[in-house]
Amino acid sequence: MEPLIQNIFTEKDISSLKEATLYNQLVEQINTLIKDDFEKLVQLLYRIDVSEQKLKMLLQTNPNEDAAKLIASLIIERQIQKIELRKKMKEEGDAETNEERW
Repeated sequence: MEPLIQNIFTEKDISSLKEATLYNQLVEQINTLIKDDFEKLVQLLYRIDVSEQKLKMLLQTNPNEDAAKLIASLIIERQIQKIELRKKMKEEGDAETNEERW
């Protein structure tokens, strides 16, 4: 897996996922995968858990947009959702632990 994509998987800071530089680099790598290894791109999207229905709808409703840009946006959006969910679960877990102490 490309280092940039690996970093996105392990990123825990939402602000860094929103940086334009990251987005542009991701678009470049996705374009490369579209051209050279589409199967790898499909596997990556599955692993990241990007909604297939959402992707299809986005591609159909934006036929003149660069597909790599649309895909990059979905990848970043999904990773942000995961980070927020982990944070929420951790906070809820910490709250339950504190309640149990009393």
